[in-house]
Amino acid sequence: MSLYNIRRRNPLVHCITNNVVTNFTANGLLATGASPIMADEVEEMNDVVSVVDALLINIGTIHARSRNAMLVAGKKANERGIPVVLDPVGVGVSAFRKETVKELLDTVTFSLIRCNAGELATIAEVEWHSKGVDSGDGDMEVAEVAKEVANKYNSLVIVTGPTDVITNGETVLYSTGGNELMTQVTGTGCLLSAICAAALTIDGNSIELLQEVMQNYKDVATKASEQDLLGSFQVGVLNAIHVLSRGEEY
Repeated sequence: MSLYNIRRRNPLVHCITNNVVTNFTANGLLATGASPIMADEVEEMNDVVSVVDALLINIGTIHARSRNAMLVAGKKANERGIPVVLDPVGVGVSAFRKETVKELLDTVTFSLIRCNAGELATIAEVEWHSKGVDSGDGDMEVAEVAKEVANKYNSLVIVTGPTDVITNGETVLYSTGGNELMTQVTGTGCLLSAICAAALTIDGNSIELLQEVMQNYKDVATKASEQDLLGSFQVGVLNAIHVLSRGEEY
């Protein structure tokens, strides 16, 4: 179980993430047994990335200062050879976001791009009707497009949805289950990207490790939704992550 292995590894994960989800992301990483650090000042990027085990870049509330910090941090992470995860939140919403993600993908080598179908379509330049930062809808063979993006950027790609797609450009794995309440609470996808960054610090087959993480997260959603109350769901997610990461029965 990858959540359990994250606890055993106890990686330090640097999250340049959006200000809507910093607290939930930090607590979620702590629930897995990882250690978070949240920093986006460009002047300290080289120092921070020099001591961490993985880097998450999340563009949810991107601005000019954090964009520069992301580029500096990504380059430093590549120099060190540590995992870098891109979460292109709402990339199709604006020209600024599209330009930022393009520059990041052209400048930084990512271990993983973790996105929804709408974000994948924007990166792949496939016609799609996104709704803000939500997935939206359109006509696309998700697995095939994900493989194309993975090969283009030499990166693993995860596309979340009712059935998650995980690919390295050749192999395609899936995870199923979960609960739709996961889409109704801010930050659950962003936390998932941070957990994936932590998982990539574990020795082993990366695509299989990530498939385990995705299935674990589906199980988290199922456990957290047992009361079927949206207000308690976020707390339930943290509780389920904490229990599952310790290898215990919920």
